[in-house]
Amino acid sequence: MAREQWGTRAGFIMAAIGSAIGLGNIWRFPYVAYDNGGGAFFLAYLFAMLTAGIPLLLMEFSIGQKFRGSSPLSFARINKKTEWLGWWQVAISFVVATYYSVIIAWALSYMVFSFNQSWGSDTQGFFLGDYLEATEAGVLGGLNGNVLIPLIIVWAGVFVIMLAGVKKGIEWANRIFIPLLVVMFLAIVVRALTLEGAVDGLDVFFRPDWQALAQPGVWVAAYGHIFFSLSIGFAIMITYASYLPKKEDLNNSAFITAFSNGSFELLAGIGIFATLGFMAGNLGVPVAEVATSGIGLAFIAIPEIINTMPGFNGLFGVLFFGCLVLAGITSLISITETYIAGVQDKFKVSRTKSVIVGGGLSAIISLLYATRGGINVLDAVDNFINQFGIAFAGLVSVIIVAWILRKLDFLQGHMNEVSDFRIGSWWKFSLMFITPLVLGANFVLALINNIRAPYEDMPLSFLAVSGWGVAGAALVVGLLLSLIKWPPGKLEAYKKEGGQ
Repeated sequence: MAREQWGTRAGFIMAAIGSAIGLGNIWRFPYVAYDNGGGAFFLAYLFAMLTAGIPLLLMEFSIGQKFRGSSPLSFARINKKTEWLGWWQVAISFVVATYYSVIIAWALSYMVFSFNQSWGSDTQGFFLGDYLEATEAGVLGGLNGNVLIPLIIVWAGVFVIMLAGVKKGIEWANRIFIPLLVVMFLAIVVRALTLEGAVDGLDVFFRPDWQALAQPGVWVAAYGHIFFSLSIGFAIMITYASYLPKKEDLNNSAFITAFSNGSFELLAGIGIFATLGFMAGNLGVPVAEVATSGIGLAFIAIPEIINTMPGFNGLFGVLFFGCLVLAGITSLISITETYIAGVQDKFKVSRTKSVIVGGGLSAIISLLYATRGGINVLDAVDNFINQFGIAFAGLVSVIIVAWILRKLDFLQGHMNEVSDFRIGSWWKFSLMFITPLVLGANFVLALINNIRAPYEDMPLSFLAVSGWGVAGAALVVGLLLSLIKWPPGKLEAYKKEGGQ
């Protein structure tokens, strides 16, 4: 059976952009930029995009389109001995899906809370106490109904989309969600810019500290962010590209995806810092004292800001948390597709069975994060699977493809053959030298930091299971799945589909 294809290249690009614009892009990029030189960081960010982000995106696009399979199948078709790398990436995606869905569930709850600001005046106490009923690290407690109900709704929506298939499900959803997300976020930005103090926030965000560019940490941050920003390194883009027609333009698609994602991140920075400028003015403190990142920004600081807005409080909250839901859903369906496609390819089952097995198992495991101690497990798993899963797998994939298998000339020839413009030697140089050096430095620094001190001062026994254990288990699962034999003729079938 021929592999299902996107309806149009625009549909593929929309889906790729939807995967890249995730929850983290809304709250991560503004803080990373602010903390690493403000306006000067944009130069480092652009350089990182051109020498690591787009080169890696092109590598994954070309692997997926050329070898026409999920990440495990594509790597097995490149060389049977590298199949484990594809399964490792799939296992990482599986882990991410189990907790990512829970954060979307939080955002869905807060979208409802926004109508009458149900979180009250103590936004931190409400989030950690009333809503999450959080316990200390290592204590799970029972299931939390506040999280369980929206989590079921999230997974139900994802199942409907995934069961509909690539063209009628994923592509259709992204064609609706991404334009809606952009319109909603533009409305947030317009509202934020009208708030008193918005200019002060933007001044802090854009003010360039050119001396920061002389600091290695700023460049490490830029490369680290661009890597996570484009959803590269954990099977998504390989899987999505495998649904492209055999002669579809890759080079244009990669540049459009990367710059569209970067534009949205810049838009997010404007909206977030204009809002933080308003908050700082209300409190009579510098913007630096209210600038924070991650979950604390989304579920504690933003509700506090909404409380003090002069008007349209509920609408701003619904728009903001609605954006988180849309951005999260588009990313979650791309993450889920990686292991659905992997199971479908390896075990020769229908898409429906693959969705039920793969999606059902990840939905069940996600209940772990819906417990009262789930936020601690989520925090630890997210930190370790990102640093020692996604980033490490990305580093290994570049080394294997560029240095061990020596496939860059082959892939470059393919992408240039199907594209309107040619990619030159900068692509090979970036993947052979710049990307491995930067990702390697990131990995070593993360390893040293986590060995020196326990993450967030959590108990070592807890981190051994929820942190190191989960990251290590993803690799082990990848190795074990690669031992299972493929159906006869599966590894060669792509040649009949135009893969060679």
